[in-house]
Amino acid sequence: MPASSPTSSPASVPAAPHSAPHSSGMLLGFIGVAIFSQTLPFTRMAVAELDPIFVALARGALAAARRPRGGQWPRLAVTALGVVVGFPVFSSLAMREVPASHGAIVVGLLPLATAVFAAWFGGERPSAGFWLSAVAGSALVVGFAVWQGAGGLQHADWYLFAAVVLGALGYAEGGKLSRELGGLETISWALVASLPVLVPVTAWLVLRDLPAIAAASPRAWGGMAYVSVFSMFVGFLFWYAGLAKGGVARVGQIQLLQPFLTLAGGALILSEPLDAPTIAFAVAVIAVVAVGRRAAVRQGAPAPAPETSPVLPGRIH
Repeated sequence: MPASSPTSSPASVPAAPHSAPHSSGMLLGFIGVAIFSQTLPFTRMAVAELDPIFVALARGALAAARRPRGGQWPRLAVTALGVVVGFPVFSSLAMREVPASHGAIVVGLLPLATAVFAAWFGGERPSAGFWLSAVAGSALVVGFAVWQGAGGLQHADWYLFAAVVLGALGYAEGGKLSRELGGLETISWALVASLPVLVPVTAWLVLRDLPAIAAASPRAWGGMAYVSVFSMFVGFLFWYAGLAKGGVARVGQIQLLQPFLTLAGGALILSEPLDAPTIAFAVAVIAVVAVGRRAAVRQGAPAPAPETSPVLPGRIH
């Protein structure tokens, strides 16, 4: 193997705040977040008639593409634990008990949690300015929850907190892995890694609840279809590609917009209220995201692609 040249990438390099990859990463991340933002309203539609565990696990029984290498399988398992099993299960359980609007506010803590995992496991080093914007955005989201009267913890809030922690773990590990495999391959193989758990449990739930499943309305199945196709697969194509191009911590801050997009979806799909103060909070959060986008973040260099079949970071096929 040839020796490294003096110009080879160091262990960590400063990210250029206005580079084209970061801009395209932010755009891809926004598309992913827009898709994810409707997960809770459609999940609430589905769990109104279907078992929440069935909704959570059946949505992940999909297929895959490029084969990972040996050391990538444990990381795929962590990704799957977070985004294929953990977040869907706990958010589905919560949607049986609280409105999508309430869930949207608590899930608004995802960006800060994702940044923490990106710094902890992903080798990213956000600047003090970045952390200030991340904390400010999260404080706005929590303040909005308190203003709405959602400050008292309910049973469902603990499910949502678990969903946030596991989802952030899956986002951070999957975003890092997608720099090596590509966005499509990462979510596809994470789903495949989950099949030994998903298939038998889903089959057992189908047999147990067959009469209720057969009697479910088109509305419930519409919600199930959305979370299975868009929330569980299509959204991740954009999301992991965006994380790979723009960095997990930086692009992850776009999730601060997710609660407000979810509220808009809840108003349209579930007739949940949307008022002027909510729009004002949304504008404030957008401003914080804009500031965070310009803050410096040091990223670890991506792992080298296999010599026989190079993969572009965050590539979507």
